Amino acid sequence: MYTKSRKFVLASAITLALASISGAAVAGAMSQDLTSARQESQIWTTYSLSPYLRANDLQVSVNEGTATLTGTVEEDVDKQLAKQIALGVGGIEKVDNQIKVDADYVSPSRLSDERSFGEVVDDATITATVKSKLLWSKNTDGLDMDVDTRMGTVTLSGSADNGASKELAGRMAENTRGVVAVDNQLVVDKAKPASKDGDEAAEHDTSEAIADTWITTKVKSTYMYSSNVENDDISVSTENGNVTLNGKVSSGAERELAIELAQNIRGVKSVNATALTF
Repeated sequence: MYTKSRKFVLASAITLALASISGAAVAGAMSQDLTSARQESQIWTTYSLSPYLRANDLQVSVNEGTATLTGTVEEDVDKQLAKQIALGVGGIEKVDNQIKVDADYVSPSRLSDERSFGEVVDDATITATVKSKLLWSKNTDGLDMDVDTRMGTVTLSGSADNGASKELAGRMAENTRGVVAVDNQLVVDKAKPASKDGDEAAEHDTSEAIADTWITTKVKSTYMYSSNVENDDISVSTENGNVTLNGKVSSGAERELAIELAQNIRGVKSVNATALTF
């Protein structure tokens, strides 16, 4: 009786041990599969967002830290770019680059009117950027404007207080990175009364309440989003709503644009650009 009991206990222990080992193996395999899937998704998403690779039909598979790339590109430099992107993903130790190079290759996506994932992201980014710039501007904030972007073309619709506001909104959209054209459909609302001295005074009081750090951040962000201003070469500081620009620009036109963009930000009382040279 004692011997049978010992044998039963031993058999049970062995069964539980095997089950534990099997469960650990399954869990390990699932963890590896999830890691590979995450790495595949990260590589593919980067390809989709890259303006150099998004038009190509590339496939990615990952197995235990090795990424296998297949598909076709037009130039060898694109093949090498795809490899370097894959190697930049955490956990990828090796790349089996099977991408073919064909100078005459035309991706099916280029023959379609449908936007790619990367193009949709680009358009959404442009729309958000233009909306932000309009919101930050003292001359367009609060106006009933709508922004839509498709393939880099921005459409502005809604109403503007006057022709100057409409023109300014169009210029702000045109000077946004990634924008190829602007369709300014804003309608000037002539029925809206012009601002009075009291309104201007109230606006001035509101401007004074805006923090200097907020103003500096928005001026810098506006430069960063602008396609005609090199924001890395311009330093911005603000004290009591007075903005000071310092640095070097490439031309007088860029300097004037930098000043205009700063002046349009809500809360800005004045812009000192004497130290901004070209």
